[in-house]
Amino acid sequence: MTAQYSVSTSGPLAGVKILDLTSVVMGPFATQILAQLGAEVIKVETPEGDNMRHVGPMNHAGMGHIFLHANAGKRSIVLNLKHPDGREAVLKMAESCDVFISNVRPQALARLGLDYEAVRQRNPRIIHVSCCGFDQDGPDAARPAYDDLIQGATGVPWLMGQYGSPEPAYVPTTLADRVTGLHTVYAVTAALYARSQSGVGQAVVVPMFEAMAQFILGDHMAGLTFEPPIGKPGYARLLTPHRKPYLTSDGMLCVLIYNDKHWKSFFEAIGEAEGLARDPRFSTHSARAANIDEVYAEVARLMRTRTTAQWRALLDAADVPNMPMNSPEDLLVNPQLRATGFVSDTVHPTEGPMHTLAHPTKWSATPPARSFSPAPRLGEHTRQLLEEAGYTPERINTLLEQGACQTDT
Repeated sequence: MTAQYSVSTSGPLAGVKILDLTSVVMGPFATQILAQLGAEVIKVETPEGDNMRHVGPMNHAGMGHIFLHANAGKRSIVLNLKHPDGREAVLKMAESCDVFISNVRPQALARLGLDYEAVRQRNPRIIHVSCCGFDQDGPDAARPAYDDLIQGATGVPWLMGQYGSPEPAYVPTTLADRVTGLHTVYAVTAALYARSQSGVGQAVVVPMFEAMAQFILGDHMAGLTFEPPIGKPGYARLLTPHRKPYLTSDGMLCVLIYNDKHWKSFFEAIGEAEGLARDPRFSTHSARAANIDEVYAEVARLMRTRTTAQWRALLDAADVPNMPMNSPEDLLVNPQLRATGFVSDTVHPTEGPMHTLAHPTKWSATPPARSFSPAPRLGEHTRQLLEEAGYTPERINTLLEQGACQTDT
C-alpha cells in the first residue's frame, strides 16, 4: 500500500502539544511514539541539527535514515538556545505546550535557563521531562551517557561474554536508548493523567542507567536476589550458547519448545511419544531448566535431520512455536507486517520513495493515524512556529539576522 502523509489529528493523545528538545535516538524515539499516538510535536534543534541527521545512508545531506524514521510527524524549528532571544522563544512556546521534554544534561539545561523552575514560571501546568543518564540524587548525576556506555555499565557486555561471545560486546542495536525511550513514553502519559486529576504539572526524570539496570536485573539477578546469595547471577536459559536459531538440513529455524504441553507434542510429532518419560531431563520444566545446555543441544541435533519446510509443517501441526529467521530485508516484505499496515511505502517530498513504519498498537475508539507528515528538514517550520507563538514577520526577520533562529531557506 502507499500511504499519504498528513499531520495527525487523531489518536489517544490528540490535542496534546509537546515541545521536544531531544536529539539522537532515546528522546526522538519517545517523541516519535507520542506523535504517532496523536500528539503535536515541535522539534527544537540547534543550528547544527540533530546529530542523527548526519548519519548515513541518506539521499540528501541532513536527512539520515535513522533521523527519518524517528522524526516523522514532527515540525522543526531551529533556535540558538545560547542566544537570549532564542531562549526566550523556547519559553514563549512552552506557555502553550503540555509537555517540555529534553535529553540535555540537567546541569546544562539549568545553565541555559530551561530547567523546571524556569519553565514552570511561564506555564505552571507544564510537564517537564528530563531524559538523562543517571538519577539526579546519585553521585553520577552529572556524568554524560550514551547507549554504549549504559550497556556496559549495566552488564550487557558481561552477559554477552557469558553467552559465549569471544569477548565482551555490545548488543548491535541502541538498546539502552530505546528501552529508556519507552520508559519516557509511559512517564509522559502517566504525568498527563496525573495533571488531569490535579490541574498542575510536575518535573519527571527518566534516567538511562536505572532504566537499563531494571531491564537487566529483572532477568539476571537470579541467586543474587537473596541475602546471602544462593547462587550466581544469570538466567541460565538465556545464557546457554545453545540458545540460538537451529540449523536444519537446508537452512535455519527459530524454535522454542517451552512448556510441558509443547514437549509432549514435540516428542509425539517426531515419533517418540515416550520421550518425556524415558529421559528425566525433559520431564518437567524444572528439570529442563537445570539441564538446559543438554536439552538445547539435543534439540539442535534433531533439527538437523529434516528440512526447514518439513520442520515448519510438522511443528505447526503440533502447535509447537516456531518462526523463520528473518533479515531486515525479509521484514520489509513480511506478509504479516504488510497486511497490518505496519510497513508501508511513502514518497518523502525531498528524499523520494521510502519505507515507513506505523505505530504497532491498535485502538478501537481513538485509533492513531496510519500516516504522518514527513520527517522535517532542518528549520523547515521555524517561521510558521514563531508566527503561531505570536511573533510578527518583522520580528522573525530580526531574530534571523541576529542568529537567534534559522530556517531551511
